Amino acid sequence: MPATMTRTGRPGVPGRPRHTGQIATGSAREDILDHAACLFTSRGYAGTSTRDIAEAVGIRQSSLYYHFADKGEILSELLDQTIRPMTDKVKEIEGLAADHGWATVLYVLVLLDAHTLAVAPHNAGMLPRLPDVARQPLFERSKAVRRELIDAYDRIASHLTDHKRHHDLRLGNVLLQLVEVVVSIRRTGDTLTDTKRHAIAASALRICDVHEDQIWTVAITAERLVGQFT
Repeated sequence: MPATMTRTGRPGVPGRPRHTGQIATGSAREDILDHAACLFTSRGYAGTSTRDIAEAVGIRQSSLYYHFADKGEILSELLDQTIRPMTDKVKEIEGLAADHGWATVLYVLVLLDAHTLAVAPHNAGMLPRLPDVARQPLFERSKAVRRELIDAYDRIASHLTDHKRHHDLRLGNVLLQLVEVVVSIRRTGDTLTDTKRHAIAASALRICDVHEDQIWTVAITAERLVGQFT
């Protein structure tokens, strides 16, 4: 099982001493994403330029364009990092149902989803909540990917609870919003401990009418299985 999750990120965005002009691959790209996430979440998307990002990284603006076509492409990748890891894994996670049951599937999915949000650089999971991000045309693609994850939660929940009892709710929405409390936890400066992750996962099972005496057993099984997806 993944270790206790701590908030990631570097203190102080502006201020790397000089432009290097380097166009290195790999780590340079990650540096751009890391500093862009910090600037977008602190200044807003509209309030951040590619020049700002390049200066924060310590490279020339032209070097930034070697890695990303524009600011929108940077935002798009950051949005993907908080959702795409889960949509890519969900079918494999659902495959656990045959041997371990759907409650375990949901528990594992919630643990992994919470982990993804916990390690997103500079709490990038909050980007979809920013009004200037939500207004961007490229955000429609991100919303479509998010709907895939909602559909997955909804599909899994349908195996656990009687939808007639929740006819006025789409449980996929409820479950995803529950997991996204991680974003709020990080905004307060707090960290997402394993205890909190398990509390979120247990709450997801309660929403789906899983009996309390079953949750502990599911948690033990999920803890054993979750490592194979990280």
